[in-house]
Amino acid sequence: MRRVLLVWFLIAALALAACGRSGEDEASVDELATEEETMALDDMSDGLPEVNPLEVTGDIISAGSSTVFPLSEAMAERFKDEGYAYNITVDSIGSGAGFERLCVAGESDISNASRPIKDSERESCGAIDRTPIEFRVGTDALAVTVSKDNDFVDDLSMAQLAMVFSTATTWADVNPDWPAEPIQRFSPGTDSGTFDYFVEEVFDKDMEPILSADAIQLSEDDNVLVQGITGSPFAVGYFGYAYYQENADSLKIVSINGVEATTANVDNASYPLARPLYIYSDAGVMAEKPQVAAFINFYLTYVNEEIERVGYFPAESSVLEASKRSLLNAMKAKDQ
Repeated sequence: MRRVLLVWFLIAALALAACGRSGEDEASVDELATEEETMALDDMSDGLPEVNPLEVTGDIISAGSSTVFPLSEAMAERFKDEGYAYNITVDSIGSGAGFERLCVAGESDISNASRPIKDSERESCGAIDRTPIEFRVGTDALAVTVSKDNDFVDDLSMAQLAMVFSTATTWADVNPDWPAEPIQRFSPGTDSGTFDYFVEEVFDKDMEPILSADAIQLSEDDNVLVQGITGSPFAVGYFGYAYYQENADSLKIVSINGVEATTANVDNASYPLARPLYIYSDAGVMAEKPQVAAFINFYLTYVNEEIERVGYFPAESSVLEASKRSLLNAMKAKDQ
């Protein structure tokens, strides 16, 4: 209980510091906040302070990656189930659109992302006096999938995967033993972090081959991609592992370079399409809206109890601890 009280005292002090902006009043608030922050952070040096969702007030807005969406939605639902009584919004709009909402419009408190923030997006955040802070929350094994009715594709090399999503017209163009049927391709849209990651890994950051491919449908809605893939034995697509797991009764996941997307292969880095998952926020936002800091605290504390159920893989303990330390540092920081 003492740790709970300390963190809320600290957040309240930061909120006061963010509001004070003139002369001696600002200096006196800053000095008080510095003293209390030091005491509180020293006390919580062994980890994040406990958060009681029943005591958290105020709305929270998050938006971004469709891949991170199921995980953030699960954490929001748990936050509510444990007593949080206000509104928490989780919008699935793509990583790029999520960063726009955080860094350009300034309308969201948390950005969900399936790729790291770009330098240009950091600059946009800076233009509205925000400094994005990165919190790694897990790992995704990007799933390349076909319909359960597809009885010929079980594995693709990275070179074949590039052909499937660019120059090949039929499956026989990829492997002469496969049907001479047109490839129907389904891909996340260009505003998606999943698209960015796929292009980086498969096409060495050149999006022209995939955008020029015949019979390709782009969508920011992963459920649309699932429907398209399940609709034909000659369709193929890719998205976050959680969407495969949710639809495993109608989809078949394809091994890449002979390696299956399993927990062991993600952990040992042998699966070639494993990638980190993030949420981002800003110290100023967390100071002005203590409920945001509380939710991120809750998220980082319990994410490993939810992530495998959702369909993703836990981040290494050292990586998650680094995210927790980033949150502690953000709580310590003040508006300069």
